This record gives sequence, structure tokens and C-alpha cells, in this order.
Amino acid sequence: MKLIYPAVFTPYFDEGGYDVTFPDLPSCTASGDDLEEALDNAADEASRCILSLMEKGMDVPPASDYSDIEVEDPDDFVNYIVLDMGAYSDAHAQKSVRKNITIPSWLNAYGEAHHVNFSRILQDALLNMTQQRRSDRDGL
Repeated sequence: MKLIYPAVFTPYFDEGGYDVTFPDLPSCTASGDDLEEALDNAADEASRCILSLMEKGMDVPPASDYSDIEVEDPDDFVNYIVLDMGAYSDAHAQKSVRKNITIPSWLNAYGEAHHVNFSRILQDALLNMTQQRRSDRDGL
């Protein structure tokens, strides 16, 4: 599942790099010596923060609307960061847990005929559920 979060980029002009913060992930920060490195590090760090929340059983914060993000300095800018949580969790998750599920045989036949990854669908649905629960709770 892919998530999209806005990030605030603050240039540090003396060296050409950037600090990156996430309004929706307050303890999550990244940086890079240039824009490309800052973008890569921001995606990696935000994915780590989200995965950490999920491994603790906590809700994942919904992403703010881009237009709601205000920057403090005129040189700062906001950019969306795309997080591929499936790929990140496959590479970095602490552990995987096997779950057996029961579904109707017709649904299983349909899924197999269309090469559905049942594990991925369940993971995506659960991630969506964590975000929706947080949105509902926070009145977003």
C-alpha cells in the first residue's frame, strides 16, 4: 500500500542541503545534502515512523491536506512524499505473523483466477482501517 504525506523542506544554504519535517508525524525528521538525498531520506524515515506506529498497534495519522500546510520561512516549501509501505515493511519489518482466514470458496476461486495476493489485500485493508479510525476519532 502506498501512502502520501506532505513534508516541509527547509534549505540550509551554506551547504546546499535540506532538513525535512512532517506535520503529521511530529517526531519524524530527515535531511539530505541535496534535494535528491533529502527526498530519499524523507521517504525512508517517514516509512520507518509509520511502521513503528503499526508495530506498536497504534493508529496511523491521516495525511493533512497540502493546502493546510503553512511554512515558516519563504524559502521553505512543501512537497508530497510517497511511501511504499508494502516494500518498506517487507524489507524492514521486525517480523511477519501468519494468520489463517476463512473466506467463501467462490471468493477464493475469483482471487486465485485473478492472481490476487490475499496477504497484501489484508495488509492494505488493515492499514486503511488504522487511518480511518484515527480520522474518525480526531474528527477529520
